[in-house]
Amino acid sequence: MRWLTYLVLLPLIGLATAFFGAISLICGLWDKSGRQQHFIAHLWARTLLILSLSRVKVINREKLHLHETAVYASNHLSYMDTPVLFSHLPFQFRILAKQGLWKVPFIGWYLNRSGQVPVDQSSARNAVASLNRGVATLKHGLPLVIFPEGGRAHDGETKPFVSGAAYMAIKAQVPLIPITLIGTYELLPIHTYALNPRPLAIIIGDPIPTTNLTTRDADTLTQQLFQAITTTYMQHSAQ
Repeated sequence: MRWLTYLVLLPLIGLATAFFGAISLICGLWDKSGRQQHFIAHLWARTLLILSLSRVKVINREKLHLHETAVYASNHLSYMDTPVLFSHLPFQFRILAKQGLWKVPFIGWYLNRSGQVPVDQSSARNAVASLNRGVATLKHGLPLVIFPEGGRAHDGETKPFVSGAAYMAIKAQVPLIPITLIGTYELLPIHTYALNPRPLAIIIGDPIPTTNLTTRDADTLTQQLFQAITTTYMQHSAQ
């Protein structure tokens, strides 16, 4: 599988990323809503999952609030996490991502033109400003998808969460919805480039309300989110 990945799958993934990225940039000339660009990202993600030879199952799909603005917070195990979410969340959303990704050809161009939210962690002031841009996105009616760990897990174990997801959900007074990804770490662990195809799962948790909470409750809410995701991950990853 290693040589198949290096000689066939990775070049095809690179070509697919460039192809869909170019189409998205063209659509960005007139697509002010981001709807067309999001659909192209969905097609890109579906293509990458086909190339990864891995099928995805969504568990508790009924808990997705199709017409409700919310912060969807997921564990972060692999580069494949983003394609998995873009391919199977059935609504338009925006993501928060490290500002450095905006410098990556095609990916950065897409992030910029499609209205995604960059996170600048160079200082506390810039970090708060980034979160407030996320709050503005929520108040405009667009859901957010965020990885509260801030980076991929090095060993497949969920790292402590930062409180940004809870802060934004509280400030916008929208639900915080846990998402647990299963199998993406084994598919493509950090610092490796050989795919290991396997079944994947997206598990949707119960929405956590933020009504009447203040930002002083962000740490408590973050811990509640962490417990929901880690418990679900331990239950399902052992199966």
